[in-house]
Amino acid sequence: MSNLESLLNGFASALTLTNLGFGLLGTFLGTLVGVLPGIGPALAIALLLPITYTVSPASALIMFASIYYGAMYGGSTTSILLNTPGESGSVITALEGNKMARRGRAGAALATAAIGSFIAGTIATFVLAFTAPSIADLAIQVGSADYVALMLVAFTTVSSLLGASQIRGFIALTIGIALGLVGADLQSGLSRMTFGSDAALEGIATVTVIVSIFALGEALYLASRFKDSGWKVIPMKGKALMTRDDWKRSWKPWIRGTFLGFPLGVVPAGGSEVPTFLSYSLEKKLSKHPEEFGHGAIEGVAGPEAANNANAAGALVPLLALGLPTSATAAVILVAFQTYQIQPGPTLFLTNGALIWTLIASLFIGNALLLILNLPLVRVWVQLLRIPRPYLFAGIVTFALMGSYAVKTSIFDVQVAIAIGIVGFLFRRFGMPITPLILGLILGPNLELQFRRALQISGGDYGTLIASPLSKVLYIVLFIALFTPVIARVMRKVRKDAHA
Repeated sequence: MSNLESLLNGFASALTLTNLGFGLLGTFLGTLVGVLPGIGPALAIALLLPITYTVSPASALIMFASIYYGAMYGGSTTSILLNTPGESGSVITALEGNKMARRGRAGAALATAAIGSFIAGTIATFVLAFTAPSIADLAIQVGSADYVALMLVAFTTVSSLLGASQIRGFIALTIGIALGLVGADLQSGLSRMTFGSDAALEGIATVTVIVSIFALGEALYLASRFKDSGWKVIPMKGKALMTRDDWKRSWKPWIRGTFLGFPLGVVPAGGSEVPTFLSYSLEKKLSKHPEEFGHGAIEGVAGPEAANNANAAGALVPLLALGLPTSATAAVILVAFQTYQIQPGPTLFLTNGALIWTLIASLFIGNALLLILNLPLVRVWVQLLRIPRPYLFAGIVTFALMGSYAVKTSIFDVQVAIAIGIVGFLFRRFGMPITPLILGLILGPNLELQFRRALQISGGDYGTLIASPLSKVLYIVLFIALFTPVIARVMRKVRKDAHA
């Protein structure tokens, strides 16, 4: 069966009343968590993971993917009207979008964000549908040693590209790997880092860590730094519409942002921050109105928003084809798959093809629902910002602790949640990136498994780790990712000294 036929069958399944309902719910919730500052898609999906105990895999995964897409757009609303990004991928949107809103052009900014997100999401999902199966076919030939190299590259690039420094990124990664290795060793049965606690033998639940570090950490940070003075929302005048000139200036940035964001979602580049920043820089260089940048240039909203949504689709390629998440939200979706005893990777399209094609088809539908929901209802979303912050974050903390307890009905998990929440607060306080910690937590045990498997196959020969052509290429990429920032920093210092 061809990919096109499989996709059409996926549409037939995704268009059932039940799956449409879950897609609509996910789109609504995704926009909701994107609009509210401090709540991201990773936290929303983690809090809803218990739904996997009662809902079919197709319905749950459709809802989670819709939340992912919805949050990518929802964050633009608060970026434009509040100058407070709802999620990290919308940080760049705030630079020009809020300036447009201050000039009375909030409607045009919101419209170009919504339409750009729809176009980018549709194109990127189409590319996802026809690239992920091909990558999965190639990945079947990848051995354990190659997977070790691939995961090391993912760890290195994500830790190097995110945060204020490489050191902070690698510290976060180390903490994540350490948390992932807590408990009984699956091969020897020996306990590791349990400190005499029997409850820790089962390991630390991934959901507990994700919920705590995002929800409790964020709530503690905001409580420590801000007073409840309320959010100052710029009023929106007129409808969310674009003029003919707006369309003329936006369509090229939409296309460029799409083809910049998608590949940077496929590679482990650390999330949507990198492609949105690159898109903004590119549009500033190519614009016929460079003097408007910094004062409300519509290209500075159109390009980054397209890159943001395309990046979300790109991150699903390595997740589905390789079982390798490249962002925190993709990592939580991986946990959702594993809850159903489904392991994303090279054989996923063979063993669960109908499920995956239904999921991909639902992304097209969810993308259209996003456009239908958001343009007419933008004023409704803005009203959510009137919720007093103490009530909002008190509710988040309550649900986070309830979710941590519900995983295993264990007080130990609640204690771990509080401890991880304090770690999350410290991460926010000192500018530590969270994504490396999440990837280390989820992929650390898998790295250990593949490492041991490679050595068992080779009879203990460490040379097998660099024996294949693919592993050699990957280690070259690893060293480039590791040392390029250092070389660039040294070159900047040399140039600065030369001009002094």
